[in-house]
Amino acid sequence: MRSGIGRGLLLLLAFIVGVGALRAVGKDDALDVGLLSPVFAKPAERVEVRELSSGQTVGGILLTAMDANEQHALLLALQEQASPRRMRPGTEVAFRWTSGTEEVLRGVDISLNADQTVRLSRTPAGWESEMVLTPVRTDTVFASGTIDGSLWNSMVGADDLEGVDPGDRAELIVQLAEIYQWQIDFDRQIRDGDYWRFAYERDVRPDGTTKAGRILSAELVNRRRSFSAVYFDANGDGKGTYYDDEGRSVKAAFLKSPIAFRHRVSSRFSNSRFHPILKRWRAHRGVDFGGVAPGTPIRSTGNGTIVRREWSDSYGNWIEVRHANGWTTRYAHMRAFRSGLRVGSAVSQGEEIGYVGDTGLAQGAHLHYEMRQNGDPKDPLAVDLPAGDPVPSDDWSAWQAQSADRVALLDDRVPRPWDVELTLRVRAADADSQSEGSD
Repeated sequence: MRSGIGRGLLLLLAFIVGVGALRAVGKDDALDVGLLSPVFAKPAERVEVRELSSGQTVGGILLTAMDANEQHALLLALQEQASPRRMRPGTEVAFRWTSGTEEVLRGVDISLNADQTVRLSRTPAGWESEMVLTPVRTDTVFASGTIDGSLWNSMVGADDLEGVDPGDRAELIVQLAEIYQWQIDFDRQIRDGDYWRFAYERDVRPDGTTKAGRILSAELVNRRRSFSAVYFDANGDGKGTYYDDEGRSVKAAFLKSPIAFRHRVSSRFSNSRFHPILKRWRAHRGVDFGGVAPGTPIRSTGNGTIVRREWSDSYGNWIEVRHANGWTTRYAHMRAFRSGLRVGSAVSQGEEIGYVGDTGLAQGAHLHYEMRQNGDPKDPLAVDLPAGDPVPSDDWSAWQAQSADRVALLDDRVPRPWDVELTLRVRAADADSQSEGSD
């Protein structure tokens, strides 16, 4: 007992002496406790990244790091998140090993894409899997440009898109062309000096990489005529569509052209045309699209049902599609029909129905395209195409609020060249009037 009390008194005395010594140290007196040498901790794991090569399977690459039994268990865990059969060449597979003299495989990470990774971890109960999502924030980006040669050239060379990934840039070009495919034939109607501008969503990842998303609002000026387009998704399910600034659908009941790729009009609608093969004058009740390679896909210009799919000496292989309100369209001189289509098949607007050829009375590969309403032939290049459905009346309030914000994205951040020119002229006029007043 006494020895315990003695030790307690000694500890108390040492504490009092230590506190006194600390108090005796002035502000300018520094205690020299010396420097500690840095300690470098050994990494908890070693990561080995491999890429799936052409012809290699996920199971095959796993066998390089484990036996068949463990591989089977790991594949079963992987299948809970993704199909191993759908892994493409270039897929990264990261093996995570414990560090130490005897390394043990503790996990495998398989990158499905830039935003999704399947993490496989060893647990006492066996292999478990989880989907790891990359945190992504979305911002809005603006771009504009003037047509010089073609839409493609102007957007590829646009300063606003200079730092955009080439794949994303191509996606934005396709998006803009698809938005306006009902109003503008980009091969025939676009002119140098035409103007475009749009605002689009962009996903930004923690590593700084980006991914272009949907165009929210756009304007295309063709020969000083403005075409606006605003994306509106009434249900919030990602299945919205585009309307102009007055709520009218930018979609028409028919596309401007049945060929999506670059083409030219080789023969127009006419009541009397000299036939190059028959060597006589007769009516040409359609439009010939040429300048395309044999086998180029042909698409239905509207929703409808195939009512003819046959051969004739004049048309060669041809298809007729019946649409609403008495409209029909014809596609002739096809090399072949798309497989699976027959009389009675329903087709959607833009759906592939056949391929450009030179069957029947044709000189070279081209597509002969006709439009008729109640049997009366119409010039496809001049007909006033029926419009699509406008914004539903029940959604009008939501449309007004959403469209106002998205149109403002353009007007506030990406002014048109002539708006800038007008503003400069007004400012110059104001400056002149002020100088006159001061005199």
